[in-house]
Amino acid sequence: MQNQEPLSAIRPEQRAPETSQSEFNAGAAYIDGNIVPISEARIPIMDWGFLHSDATYDVVHVWDGRFFRLNDHLDRFMTGVQKLNMTLELSREEMRDILARCVRATGLQRAYVEMICTRGIPAGNSRDPRTCRNRFYAFAIPFSWVATPEEQDRGIRLHISEVQRISPQSVDPTIKNYHWLDLVKGQFEAYAFNAHLSVLVDAGKHVVEGAGFNIFIIKGNTVSTPGTGVLEGITRKTAMELARQLNLDVEERPVHARELAEADEVFITSTAGGIMPIHSVDGKLVGSGRQDKTLQLRALYWEAHSDPALSEPV
Repeated sequence: MQNQEPLSAIRPEQRAPETSQSEFNAGAAYIDGNIVPISEARIPIMDWGFLHSDATYDVVHVWDGRFFRLNDHLDRFMTGVQKLNMTLELSREEMRDILARCVRATGLQRAYVEMICTRGIPAGNSRDPRTCRNRFYAFAIPFSWVATPEEQDRGIRLHISEVQRISPQSVDPTIKNYHWLDLVKGQFEAYAFNAHLSVLVDAGKHVVEGAGFNIFIIKGNTVSTPGTGVLEGITRKTAMELARQLNLDVEERPVHARELAEADEVFITSTAGGIMPIHSVDGKLVGSGRQDKTLQLRALYWEAHSDPALSEPV
């Protein structure tokens, strides 16, 4: 690959096991007011979050002991809770404290941290969601990648799936949700085509999003990303801000699948990996194989993790 810089500088460190907290090495969870090892985390089988995917969640990461854009993640989470007609007994600051307690319990410096609100269990045998007491859960585990540093170094292979993403008229994609069966089906397609990842399309064959990531193309001096039918990712937001810092034009618009073959560069964004360059789409090299602008954006993204305006200590 040309101009593909190694990611050794941002690979997660392996922490030596500590006997005093070995049970938390794999992660910690907040369940019913307690912090427990992730292996002991359970939710009731009758919770509609499990039975009906009636839940919302958000994921923030910790990098070198600092939460990145935690306020943005809390804003999106709380908006999702409200849009789903849910309520939580915890305050925003109490949720912030729980997330930090989960991370501290693990001792992790680089972590994947999830907050969840489920519908809960209805009273008696009722099917009325208004009778449910909504539940808050959280957990922290070692940092997780959509595409590992090694895969990025070798070149991420992307497949454009024939699977259509769930219509935004059916499920609001701006509310982070667990309706992933279409994404999982697309991912199995990727494996069948010897690709790492799949991006799904809408009815008009416009690319939408993949399993846990947003997609961008670069053509000339313009960066474009789907503007509707997608989760408005926090890393997506960061990438657009950084692109403007580089004096690139940014467009939120429908992006047809054929545009990926014509793009100079393609990249994806996710809390689980940041800004990640795509090397090939459906077996065809993206552009000339150079990823100069994407690599600039990626470097700026990781530099931003030490910015006190965007990050805070656990």
